[in-house]
Amino acid sequence: MIEKTSRKTLFFFLFLFSLTLHSLGSGNLPLLDRDEPRFSEGSREMLERGDFLVPRFNNQERYDKPPLFYWCQAASYRLFGENDFAARFPSSLAAALTALLVFGFGARLAGKKTGFWAAALFTLSIQTLILARAATADMVLTLFYTLAVWSAWELLAKRSFFWWLSFYTALSLGFLAKGPIAFLPLLSVYIFMRAKGIQDFFTKFLPFPGILLSLFLIALWAVPAFRETHGEYFRLGIGKHVIERSFHPLENHGAKSFLGYAATLPFYLVTLFLSFFPWSMHLPRAAGLLKKHPSAEHAYLWFQTAPVFLLFSLLRTKLPHYTFPAFPLLSLLLAGLWFKENLSTRRLARASVVMTLLTLVLSMAVFPRLSFTSPSRRLAQESAQYLKPDMPFASVDYNEPSLVWYFRKYLRTWHTGLNKEKAPAFMEEAGPRVCVMPSNSLAKIFSAVPAGWKTVSVNGFNAAKGKPARLTALIKPD
Repeated sequence: MIEKTSRKTLFFFLFLFSLTLHSLGSGNLPLLDRDEPRFSEGSREMLERGDFLVPRFNNQERYDKPPLFYWCQAASYRLFGENDFAARFPSSLAAALTALLVFGFGARLAGKKTGFWAAALFTLSIQTLILARAATADMVLTLFYTLAVWSAWELLAKRSFFWWLSFYTALSLGFLAKGPIAFLPLLSVYIFMRAKGIQDFFTKFLPFPGILLSLFLIALWAVPAFRETHGEYFRLGIGKHVIERSFHPLENHGAKSFLGYAATLPFYLVTLFLSFFPWSMHLPRAAGLLKKHPSAEHAYLWFQTAPVFLLFSLLRTKLPHYTFPAFPLLSLLLAGLWFKENLSTRRLARASVVMTLLTLVLSMAVFPRLSFTSPSRRLAQESAQYLKPDMPFASVDYNEPSLVWYFRKYLRTWHTGLNKEKAPAFMEEAGPRVCVMPSNSLAKIFSAVPAGWKTVSVNGFNAAKGKPARLTALIKPD
């Protein structure tokens, strides 16, 4: 049936299915971890300032990542407003476009059937279902990483200016999404060619002008950003968040001792079972089939996949989603080997239906209920009637980035973190103001709430810390 369907029809179906599946209900799900509100608020502040060079969070420069995802979110805000759905829409769109790349690449490698099912495997894996509705840069990086790997394959087959330009442009856009990891396909294809005895790397890939082109495209942003920050963007962005992250575990994401580090070397082999579920159950069989079907296509996909897992396994800082750029390639490899063996699609189809239905149930029935668990979101919404745009805004013992994102929907002032001793003086200053604190701290900080002041209290769950949170907003009106 798939082979009889036109490519345009399959492209349209995959795009519509993926975009709908990943964006449905994403506005009902509150921003969960700390990176989501940092990206989302940074993009809003870009629009407020009209400054698209240097991201800022709460009026402070944020050097963690390059700006491409912020630009995507800012464009989404123009279309949909400044809300949770718009903050996540670039990831949902990138996931749908990545599915199209997987289909197109797979069709070139082994036919439409392989391409279609590879796109389905990618779209319906657990990690994709998570990151496609996350307001983070991972899915945009994966989009351009996949494009680079496909373009490199086409260059291996035939010199082409189109695919050469596509390859080096994808490398630069991937860098602008999440940094130097985007250049790994260039190293991987070189290793593949050396391993296979293919000698014309320099004539097919023209790496010197290609890298210059990539650097030029990056420099269109990087040079002005370097000047504006006097080099701090790159000292911290590359020095801390790339080099230091490689040799030291940041934010406790990794083992500190050498023995602990050695124990975490298989980390991604373990997390792969959950991240790539349900398809990970077939990976051991696929590994055996690699020897049975030693084709150039499978070898190429393996040489592009393995370095991702090897590199991040060696780094000290570890998080399950770091290896996600390899997931489209794993999907292609698994689908290709599946049909080399002429295996039935019934098992794939049944699992795909189950994953689709599960996602729809979560989106339509569970996410709306979760919207009430975010204390930052609920507190901002229930306090909105008392908030004025120019109100000074502070908090005590609760400095989650989500608080800034949700309260600045109604305020245009900056958040200040206070200790308990300074909170009374802050609230007693002239003019209206608001201070957020754990509910059990209110009586300890303010023995009596002055007449006319408002208190709004909510119960919820702090997903970033994994524990309940009870918050109160103390508001001094006009």
